[in-house]
Amino acid sequence: MQRDLEPSGGIHPLLAGRFSPYRFDPTATVDDHSLGLLLEAARWAPSAGNSQPWGFFTGRPGEPDHERVVRHLAPSSARWATNAGLLVVTLTRRRVDDSELLYSEFADYDLGQAIAHMTVQAEAMGLASHQFRAFDLEGLTKELSPNPGWEIVSMVALGKAADEPLESRDRRSVADLLAAPWALSE
Repeated sequence: MQRDLEPSGGIHPLLAGRFSPYRFDPTATVDDHSLGLLLEAARWAPSAGNSQPWGFFTGRPGEPDHERVVRHLAPSSARWATNAGLLVVTLTRRRVDDSELLYSEFADYDLGQAIAHMTVQAEAMGLASHQFRAFDLEGLTKELSPNPGWEIVSMVALGKAADEPLESRDRRSVADLLAAPWALSE
């Protein structure tokens, strides 16, 4: 499988420069205005039938809600995520209340769109983002107690990166993206 180590010329610099840091500057804050812009960017993401099946729970260092989230981080993510200026718990509305009736079969995809918008907005604001799933899902769900039909999916740490991107970021090639789903097993 061929790998491309650098983005092709011509893609937007916000996309080419984005990386997921493993260290955040603990002195850098995400103020109310910045938080509002990040949520506004997510709000404008496309969704199936304009259902907008996403929701967020946010916590910043020094706030009680931050502690509610941090205590459920896995050790692997607690090493770096705790220092981010903002932790965002992402939720999607998969069901109508407690029933088996689907709210949107595209809910997870649509949530991904909203997070993508948020991460590009963060990059435009000079903030870095790192999406992750290394936390106690059951414990965090019990802690936050989302409404029926809503489920926690992931988290995003946002703030000022305290490290630089790796010199080469290993990515699958465009050719592989087109061929991999159709490759015959050997």
